[in-house]
Amino acid sequence: MTIFVLGFRIRYNVQLNTMANLLALVPFAVVAIFCHTVSAQFPRACATFEAIVSHECCPLVDGIGSPCGEIEGRGSCQNIAIDDLPHGNQYVLVGIDDRERWPERFFNRSCVCNGNFGGFDCSGCKYGWQGDNCQQQKPVTVRKNILNMTTDERNTFLDILDQSKTAVHPDYVIARDHYRNLIPENGTQPNFINVSIYDLFVWVHYYSVRDTLLGAGQAYTAIDFSHEGPAFLTWHRMHLLGFEADLQRLSGDPTFSLPYWDFAVGGSECDICTDELLGGRDPANPNLLSPNSRFADWDVVCLSLDWFNDNIKLCNGTAEGPIQRNPGGNTDRPAVQSLPNPEDVARCVQVDTYDTLPFFSDSAGSFRNALEGYSEPDGEFEIGVRTLHNLAHLFLNGTGGQTHASANDPIFVLLHTFTDAIFEEWMKRSNATTADYPVEDAPIGHNLDFNMVPFFPPVTNREMFVNADQLGYSYAAEFPDAESLESEPSFIWAIVGVSAFVVLAALVVVLVSSLKRYRLKKKEDSLYQSIIEDDANKGVKYTA
Repeated sequence: MTIFVLGFRIRYNVQLNTMANLLALVPFAVVAIFCHTVSAQFPRACATFEAIVSHECCPLVDGIGSPCGEIEGRGSCQNIAIDDLPHGNQYVLVGIDDRERWPERFFNRSCVCNGNFGGFDCSGCKYGWQGDNCQQQKPVTVRKNILNMTTDERNTFLDILDQSKTAVHPDYVIARDHYRNLIPENGTQPNFINVSIYDLFVWVHYYSVRDTLLGAGQAYTAIDFSHEGPAFLTWHRMHLLGFEADLQRLSGDPTFSLPYWDFAVGGSECDICTDELLGGRDPANPNLLSPNSRFADWDVVCLSLDWFNDNIKLCNGTAEGPIQRNPGGNTDRPAVQSLPNPEDVARCVQVDTYDTLPFFSDSAGSFRNALEGYSEPDGEFEIGVRTLHNLAHLFLNGTGGQTHASANDPIFVLLHTFTDAIFEEWMKRSNATTADYPVEDAPIGHNLDFNMVPFFPPVTNREMFVNADQLGYSYAAEFPDAESLESEPSFIWAIVGVSAFVVLAALVVVLVSSLKRYRLKKKEDSLYQSIIEDDANKGVKYTA
């Protein structure tokens, strides 16, 4: 089986042998998105034969007004702006993948909202704004450490999260099949089906990382619209915002906010993996969640990546078995059996530059790459390193460690809110502006003004590279400097100095005694060989 593992990829590349192969290819897509904001591909209002054929998604505002609320002064139907600046050479195909020049393959016209109005039909407000005319700044919601929440706050969050797994999304649908069969032959209704709020969240992540479907058993794998590049942080910020808005709507509470999991605690225990929180271990099977957890009966979707590729299919929301998780249980990779440390975060936020050429997973001196976890926390690049975000995923050792399926594990939400909190801390410390973000030559999908896949109506990386309070939320989190974590009170060093002198004196006595014994046993020692040979791979990082 080909597996995507967060922090690295175990997968194959397919070589295209002839131009005929390219000409025969047809791109594919799936759909879904959140109301009044932005999330994935097709809002239900545009999942129609007429909209797909016309390539226009400009629905009536709230279904009864004018298109995009133009008469109401909310917006208008316009051509979609497409980023034409060059991208990096990681993706070498042209005109093959439906995510290129997003979302042109499906729609080239959509609603462009005026002022602070927002949503696919301009009936809502942009993030951070509220009121009938979207003129009131929304009170900033505070994302807290889940361990610092009251019992009632935690239970409210977990109950709503659990409900989102079964609540059908009110505004978005996903496709039953690939693009070729989106509109069946001689049919008048596109192949769309409903999806739950949480499964839409999973699907959006899957769709951004899936392979380019080329043909039966063929796929181009050197592509990822939400990882291994500058958009890693802006994309996931948007992903969380859309989900948080959905849960606010589901709960009926506009102040509802996502908590975070401070995964930088070191050690080999998952402190939120309990039945009261995100699920403990099943006593009968350490790879499954405890039957006493509210998440034990959650089925994963979008898991069978090889099957999708071999059959030229896309994830359609079919249940594929329970969540798997065994925190710290990967005995074959000791390097991922422990969580990151506070010092890792402190060093990461001190990296000066947001991203560096080639704006990829081998970038050195890159804050983004350090936080994503492909370099050391201080930005130094070393092949095989897995730290911070990547390490936290790999530590989970299960569904949460497979890139395309990781969002199935609800821990994903809290892991990424903490990642976003670190991003926000860096933004504040650096007084970052869009001038710090690469305009071109990033991997496809990662340029500053690229429309992030598969959010619709289009939203660019530029729009998410702002301080969180401009988007209506903040974090109750503090991040110390690396120096404060390394410094110790002077009296401790005095004690250490005295202790060192005593130890040194003792070592001298032991050394003299040992030297005498060594001479006596030298002949005997030559009769034996060492049981433990030197490790030829000593110092080599564990990799896939």
